Amino acid sequence: MKKLALHWQILLGMALGVVFGLLMSTFDGGREIIQDWIKPFGNIFINSLKLIAVPLILASLIKGVSDLKDISKLSKMGGRTIGIYIITTVVAVSIGLLVVNTIKPGNSISEETRLELVSSYEAEAGSKIAAAEKQKESGPLQALEDLVPSNIFRAASDNGNMLQVIFFAIFFGIGLILIPEEKAKPVKDFFDGFNEVILKLIDIIMLAAPYGVFALLAALIVESPSVDLFKALGWYGLCVILGLGLMIFVYVMLVYVFTKTSPKTFFDGIAPAQLLAFSTSSSAATLPVTMERVEEHLGVEEEVTSFVLPIGATINMDGTSLYQAVAAVFIAQAFGMDLSFSVQLGIIATATLASIGSAAVPGAGMVMLVIVLAQAGIPEAGLALIFAIDRPLDMCRTAVNVTGDASVSMIVAKSIGKLGVPKVKNWNDHIKK
Repeated sequence: MKKLALHWQILLGMALGVVFGLLMSTFDGGREIIQDWIKPFGNIFINSLKLIAVPLILASLIKGVSDLKDISKLSKMGGRTIGIYIITTVVAVSIGLLVVNTIKPGNSISEETRLELVSSYEAEAGSKIAAAEKQKESGPLQALEDLVPSNIFRAASDNGNMLQVIFFAIFFGIGLILIPEEKAKPVKDFFDGFNEVILKLIDIIMLAAPYGVFALLAALIVESPSVDLFKALGWYGLCVILGLGLMIFVYVMLVYVFTKTSPKTFFDGIAPAQLLAFSTSSSAATLPVTMERVEEHLGVEEEVTSFVLPIGATINMDGTSLYQAVAAVFIAQAFGMDLSFSVQLGIIATATLASIGSAAVPGAGMVMLVIVLAQAGIPEAGLALIFAIDRPLDMCRTAVNVTGDASVSMIVAKSIGKLGVPKVKNWNDHIKK
């Protein structure tokens, strides 16, 4: 019998995880069984992906930058990458504002429901507000200062410091370009081999992907808040999902217009990375798979993937910025506030900048949302309103973030003549190599 493609295996694992979680939640002690004996395997799967995220960025970026052999090529690719990422982020925030102002989900929140949600999640919201306060107290150039690590080993020890790792990798790669080729060759050969080892480790880890997402989804089901809270926030969730769906449509159109790649080919190539992003809620954890799929299945040359995708996983958070716009207006509506056009323009600017500084890990967007709320004069305590369904929406917006990274990499590759024919069409055949 023909073996199922990877994305179907992951989808099956997700479905079985949901069913198993629902089944176990009907039994006394079922929640504890999943938390103690099932969820740890999901955490192990996520940790294994996070384990190789920093080595992958170091190896792939150093290799990618040094292979350019010319500083002008680096500036050309970097300028286009950053420019497209900023444009798509502004589009994402604008779509979010359009949807939330049209549907007006906050008007359906009753006073009783609002008080119940604030009471249930007040403590958790407080921790996010405290974390955001530290960022608000920093100076205007703090983000630039934080970009340069004082110790690369300390920066590489924390997945939240991806920008610092990327800075070092690009800086190191530029150094390799500037020294004589015969002296740079041993170092480049080392990172070439190191990169190949990391990619093979990705293949091995992905063999466990269906089991990992099964454990993650089963745990999510038994840990979810009450059904009544989900119903109260249904319209808000619909706005976010509708906005994310429209953003994916924008990506598909951009890829088709600029690269002539059909939607089916694009989704077939990126589907496993989308599903993994949905399961883990982490662009950083999904990065190894995103790079593998875009290079091997969408035809983007390694020179582009090794540069564009690690940067995208750190600064291109279109799904997160869209969610921040919807959440901010929704909270304002729930509190009976009417936001002016100028305030909403401020939300666009703030959400765009906040998404750039948002760490590629689960829940980071919630911290950055506090800054967006403060800029718009919206009560920060309203953050508690959206905690009930933030986790499933976090899963959705992470899938959109990854889709955006893949689409931008294809557009950049096409613009510099680095988009070719996919190397393989089936993940399972690739693993057997």
